Amino acid sequence: MEHKTGQRKVLVLQGPHAPEGDILRLLDEAFEVHTADSLEQALLLLREDQFDMVVSRTGDFLPLERAAVSQQAVAILNTIGEGVCLVDGEGVVLWANRKMADFSEDVRQGVALRSRQGYDSFRDLFLHQPNLDTQQVRPRRYSFVDDANDRYFEMIVAPMLGAQGKMTQVATVIWEETASRRLQQRINAIDQAGRELVRLDAESLANMNVEQRIRLLQDKIIRYARDLLHFDHFVVRLLNRKTNQLEVLFGVGLEGDERTEIFANIHNNGITGYVAATGRSYICNKPETDEHYLRGLDGARSSLTVPLRLHDHIIGTMNVESHHEMAFSEDDRQVAEIFGRYIALTLNILNLLVVERYKTTDQAAENLHERINEPLSQILTEVSLLMEEYIGHDDLRHRLQDIIDRVAEAKTIVKDVRSAPKQGILGTSDGMEPSVKTALEGKKILAVDDEQFIRRTIADVMIKYGAVVDTAQDGREALALLAQQKYDLVLSDIKLPHATGYEIFAAARNANHDIPVILMTGFGYDPNHSIVRANKEGLSAVLYKPFKVDQLMAEIYKALKVAP
Repeated sequence: MEHKTGQRKVLVLQGPHAPEGDILRLLDEAFEVHTADSLEQALLLLREDQFDMVVSRTGDFLPLERAAVSQQAVAILNTIGEGVCLVDGEGVVLWANRKMADFSEDVRQGVALRSRQGYDSFRDLFLHQPNLDTQQVRPRRYSFVDDANDRYFEMIVAPMLGAQGKMTQVATVIWEETASRRLQQRINAIDQAGRELVRLDAESLANMNVEQRIRLLQDKIIRYARDLLHFDHFVVRLLNRKTNQLEVLFGVGLEGDERTEIFANIHNNGITGYVAATGRSYICNKPETDEHYLRGLDGARSSLTVPLRLHDHIIGTMNVESHHEMAFSEDDRQVAEIFGRYIALTLNILNLLVVERYKTTDQAAENLHERINEPLSQILTEVSLLMEEYIGHDDLRHRLQDIIDRVAEAKTIVKDVRSAPKQGILGTSDGMEPSVKTALEGKKILAVDDEQFIRRTIADVMIKYGAVVDTAQDGREALALLAQQKYDLVLSDIKLPHATGYEIFAAARNANHDIPVILMTGFGYDPNHSIVRANKEGLSAVLYKPFKVDQLMAEIYKALKVAP
């Protein structure tokens, strides 16, 4: 028949009971008619095309309807993502959908074996409870590994009853769990690594300075990031809440990113600034078109940035970059976030150790003052009474007065310890002033730090030793002083506004190639690798805050090559 476009389609089944010719002519006048000579051909046409009506004899209709429904059911089973099959008591697969057929022979054998195990289990159950309804029977769940391909599978087996109410086969559904299992393995590995990360042995740490503690933490983070997460290019930044700047704690293979000044802001501060400001992780698969991306790794094709979250606070970020396209998935994001939480927790523990050091010193001084003040006062009272009793005995009175002076000195020392600074440099007091001329007499020193307390403390100590001290509160002021003045020694923090510690070092050496420079850092910060770069060019020493006055003096004497 000639097909007419734009009309409704009708399928006519021309089997043994085909419609009369007159009916076909009438249909052809109003519709686009397609004919099928057999039930199989009709089903094929229904599968390939969409029809508005199907015409057949009554005797052909029911078989056609059942076949169509069955065909739709098979089509549905062939499109789902799980394997489906029917298995008999001998483990023979009676029917399988397309997904099941696509599995390897080893997987199909594994399914058949466990389906038979399920069949045997259900058979024994129905044998002991013959009236049991299948809806009351819970499916059996199995899992197995395809060792040849390192793939994991899960499957469930449910009983199916025949016409006589007896179980004749089981229905099995199987799906692959490789991605989920591997993700769980990665999470478990990161969780174990995180536990090792925060397992900071108190006795071991007690013998370490701040530099060694940071180095221990850094080595662990780098090792776990490479071995477990396969991250080769990454940088960890900490948020300075006073300046809102994200300062580099350490990095691996991202020198370009480490030199970039970034603040926690969603605008004009790259993906790292956006993540720190919003607390949301960020996967970038098209750096060349991403509005937030700032250049870090040369030739980067994708990046992953996660926040370092401590409870409800963002304390920093970890940025990872790759030369490969689409290198990071949602699984990578999830695992990196977990790892980031452990990094934040460990950094917090190290910070608490420093804070605890201040609190412990303060508490010990307070306890000492409370316990020793009263006995010292009693000694003063008794000695004063003795002096009144021995008027005229000058030698004894002089000895008693010497005791009074020594006790008063002891009370002053306890008072000084009690009121000593609780942060920054430890151990300063008014009792330090030298009684004789020192090797620092007349030495001109520049102290650079953005913390006023640190600058003032260093200046006070150096002045007491006879040095002439200039101070600068930022990099710009320090560079101006170095251009105008000649100094015998420069002490500078590596974390400064308007300049890095290395830039101060380079300017000092440019003015005087032999000038000794000591860099200072708090909590192990080394933005832009100032210490590493300066070490290669003759840096005299590094002081890790908090440090004691005797440490400061020892490094100064060593740098100036003079004896105390």
